[in-house]
Order: sequence, then structure tokens, then C-alpha cells
Amino acid sequence: MDKCIKYTFITVLLSLVLPNHTIADTKPLEAAVETKLETLEENIKSQKNVDQLVNQTKDLVQQYRDAILKTDSLETYNTQLSKLIKQQKVSLNSIKRQLDNVEETQRSIVPLMIKMIDTLDTFVKLDLPFLTQERQQRVAGLKEIMDRPDVTLPEKYRRIMEAYQIEMEYGRTIEAYTDTVNMGGQEYTVDVLRVGRLLISFQTLDGKLSGVWNKETKNWDKLSSEYDRSIKQGIQIAKKQSPPELIKLPVDVTGKK
Repeated sequence: MDKCIKYTFITVLLSLVLPNHTIADTKPLEAAVETKLETLEENIKSQKNVDQLVNQTKDLVQQYRDAILKTDSLETYNTQLSKLIKQQKVSLNSIKRQLDNVEETQRSIVPLMIKMIDTLDTFVKLDLPFLTQERQQRVAGLKEIMDRPDVTLPEKYRRIMEAYQIEMEYGRTIEAYTDTVNMGGQEYTVDVLRVGRLLISFQTLDGKLSGVWNKETKNWDKLSSEYDRSIKQGIQIAKKQSPPELIKLPVDVTGKK
């Protein structure tokens, strides 16, 4: 409220209340009212300051509560994190022990794998002469992967065991295929009949000549004509061109035909 307005209001008020007194007599009252109004304004300002401080205090209290909640949350998180770190340390120690065992296993198993390949190589060379090229290539492939760092140790071991499994299957199967054999310095194109590892024989494509592998001499021996029909039947059975039946084969444990 503007002071002029205040004074006018006070003058009018005083003239109504005290009509018999002069304006000069109202000055002390005006001064008192002025003082009161100034005090009131100060109180209003003080109240505003108090209200502002109260609001600030409320904000600080809320910030404090939020900080307490964050602290509790961080403590819970840190506790859980400590447990995880402890468990990870245990896992890392276990992995380290396993890696140490793997290295030790590798040092012992690699020589064993090389020996298995060498044994397989020797076996193929001493075995009956069937699928010779295929079997030798399989062994050569095993030797080649042993020197390759991009092939894992388990994969190398798997390949070796697979080769052994194939060789084992040869002993339980009957097979016929076309090949070239050398007998008496002459080459013949023949149908080869393999019965497990019991025997391996052949017959020329015209059916006029039959032979058998001699395990003792490591050469092909000519068979008498009495075996021509049975060898032919065995070839047809192996090729699934005839049903299984009993046939006479030139098997002799003494090696003599």
C-alpha cells in the first residue's frame, strides 16, 4: 500500500473519529500506525522466509531419505556382488585345476594317439590286400591332422577311433568290388570277394579264372575250377544279387590250398 494512500486513509479515519482535533494532532497516531504496518510487513517477510526454509528443509529431508534408500540398496548389491566374486574365485580355481589336468592329459594322450596311428598303419600293411589305397589314405589323413594346430585334440581322437571302428567292421562284413590283381606276373581285371578277414579271393570278369590270397606267401594263388561256381555265388551274394546261402570257399588254416 502506497504511503500517500496510507496517510489519506489515516487522515480520513482520524477526522471521522476525532473531528474536533487538528491534523497536526494525528501525527503521533500516524507514526504508530506506520510503525505497526512496517512491523507487519517484516512479519510477512519473516513468514515467507520461514516458509521457504520449511520447503528447503522438506527437500533436504526427502533427499536424505532417498540417500538412505540408495545406501541400503548399494549395501545389498555390494553384499550380493561380494558373494558372486567369491563364487567366481572358486570357479576360476576349479577351471585352473581342470586346465592343468588337461595339459597333463594332453602330454600323456598325444604319444598314445601317435602310437595308435602307427599300429593301425602296420596293421593295414600286414592285413589282407583289400581296399588298400582307401585304407592307406585314411591312415595318412590321421598322421596329417596330428600336426595341425587348428584341429582340436578331441577331434583328433575321434577320427582315430572312427578309423579303428571301420577296420573292426571289415571283420564282420562280406564285400565284393572290382579291382586289378597281379598273379604270376600278369594283371587281371577281376571281381574281388572278401569274407570278413577270413579270406579274400577273386574271379575274372569272364568267370574262367579264380584265385585266393595266400597269407603265408603274400601272393595270389590260382584256384582249381571246382571253386569257380562257389566264388561266383559269393560275389553275387555280396553284391546282393542273390540270397544268402551256404557256399564252399577255399579256407585252409594251414595256408595250403
